[in-house]
Amino acid sequence: MDPAPAIGIGGGFAVVITVNMLEGGNPMSLLLGPPLLLVFGVTILICIAGGTMMDAKNVPNSLKRAFNGKVDPAAAMIPDVVSLAERARREGLLALEESLTEIDDPFLVKGVTMAIDGTDPEEVRDILEAEVHAKRAEDRQAAKFFADAGAYAPTIGIIGTVMGLVHVLENLAAPAELGHLIAGAFVATLWGVASANVIWLPLASRLRRLGDLECARMEIAIEGVAAIQAGSNPRIIAQKLRSLLPAGQQPESEAA
Repeated sequence: MDPAPAIGIGGGFAVVITVNMLEGGNPMSLLLGPPLLLVFGVTILICIAGGTMMDAKNVPNSLKRAFNGKVDPAAAMIPDVVSLAERARREGLLALEESLTEIDDPFLVKGVTMAIDGTDPEEVRDILEAEVHAKRAEDRQAAKFFADAGAYAPTIGIIGTVMGLVHVLENLAAPAELGHLIAGAFVATLWGVASANVIWLPLASRLRRLGDLECARMEIAIEGVAAIQAGSNPRIIAQKLRSLLPAGQQPESEAA
């Protein structure tokens, strides 16, 4: 589990609460049921309206992935590919079948299995690249739900504030109640803006980042399988795959 989202979101709210207390406020005054229900309830519902029911059903899994998802660096796959290439050069492609049990990445296993089965290299590439394309589309849709929530929430908060101010105007005859009513009205705007910038938009960015990292691993696997099928020199394969990585992700000895 990657602690980044828990640290960021939890820490963000902790700072907001701390600042509220330092200014003499009471955190419980921010936890009003009606504004919370309006902002979170309506935001989620209109995000559902902007997609399909299948998209909505996938949201819990996307949320779980945003908090629990962890992707190994693409560079970690290179030694596995090089090891497979070395064995293929010595013993042939069929010998790789025994090595697949030691490979943890199912996408790489699938590509190597197709190569062992004698699938044409162009067909192998086409099939694997189609999976990458489908993966990108899936990740894009998962992130879109939360990005949409980040766009809608502030506006919903403003609607809540306007509703609260209407209630204030209805009670002008009771001046003693106005301060409490006005403060409550602006809680909706607070939660709309806070939820967008501390929850929804960070989660959308997190899902996009996880998708990018997974697709980077898949692209390394595609190039590695193609090189193994071509019978390339393992050292050349390693150099080629490292060249596909951003400078900051390359092994220190190679990036220097």
